[in-house]
Amino acid sequence: MLMPVQPYPALLVREGAEKALVVADLHIGWEVALTEKGIHVPSQMPKILSKLLKLLKLCKPTSLLFLGDVKHTIAKVELEEWRDIPDFFENLSKKVSDIRVVLGNHDGNLEPLLPESVKIFPSAGLAIGDVGLFHGNSWPTLELLQCHNLVIGHVHPTVSFRDPLGFRVTTQVWVKAKLLKEHLAKAFLKSQGINVEPSTDAVTLLFQRFNVRLKSSELLIMPHFNDFLGGRSMNRGTQAIEYLGPILRSGSVDLDNAETYLFDGTYLGTVNQLRSLS
Repeated sequence: MLMPVQPYPALLVREGAEKALVVADLHIGWEVALTEKGIHVPSQMPKILSKLLKLLKLCKPTSLLFLGDVKHTIAKVELEEWRDIPDFFENLSKKVSDIRVVLGNHDGNLEPLLPESVKIFPSAGLAIGDVGLFHGNSWPTLELLQCHNLVIGHVHPTVSFRDPLGFRVTTQVWVKAKLLKEHLAKAFLKSQGINVEPSTDAVTLLFQRFNVRLKSSELLIMPHFNDFLGGRSMNRGTQAIEYLGPILRSGSVDLDNAETYLFDGTYLGTVNQLRSLS
C-alpha cells in the first residue's frame, strides 16, 4: 500500500509488518554551489534533519528509505558534505535501526560518509511488496518490472501558475501517471540490445527472454524533500522532463494525462489541463 504523508513530501509503503518511510532528493551540501557563485548560505542540513525527525515521530516507521541524491555534488565529496552527512545519519540511526539508501546520480562516493549499518542499493532500486522503488536516472531491475506500482524521485516535479499580471508562482507536486506496457517492454528490451519488430508483442517477448511478467501499470514521481531546491515545471512543456532518465525517455509514461496533487492531497488536474495556466 502506498500513502503520501500529508502535508509532507514523503511516502509510506506498507507490506505486512513493514512500514517504510520514503523520501527523495535531499541534496545535502547544495549550499556549496551557491558559495562558489559568491552567495553564502549557512548549512540547511539541521532544518532537513528536524523535518525528517518530526516525520519519524509522526509515522513510527520500521524502516527509512532514501530514494537517491542524498548528497549534492555528483562525483566528489565537498568538505561540508564530510561534515554534515555523517552527523545527519548518526542522528537518524538513533531513531530508526533499518536505514536504506538507493543511490542517485548525485551520490558518487557517498558510501564512506554513511554508518556501516546503512544498507546501500544501486540506482536500479529495490522492491517492497508490489512497489518498485528506484531513483529514476537508470532502468529499474527486472524484479521491479513485476511490481504494479513504480516510484521514482530525480525529477523534482513542480507546476507553475501565471496570474493576470504575468507573475508566475511555482509549487511542488506529486505526479501519478499511467504506464504504457508495450512501450515500456519495447524500450527495456532495446536497452538490452534486443530489437523488437513492429508486429512483435514486446510484453510477450520480455517474458520469453527474461521470464519477467510485466505488471507495472502506474508511475509515482515523488517531490524533492529539500524544499530549498528548484524544480522542473510539469505544465510548461515536458520535452526536458522526458529526457530525465530512461523510463521517461522511453515514451511509456503518459505525462499529458498524469495527475498532479499538492502535499495536502488537493487534486490540481492533469498536466495537460494545467498547461494553459502556466
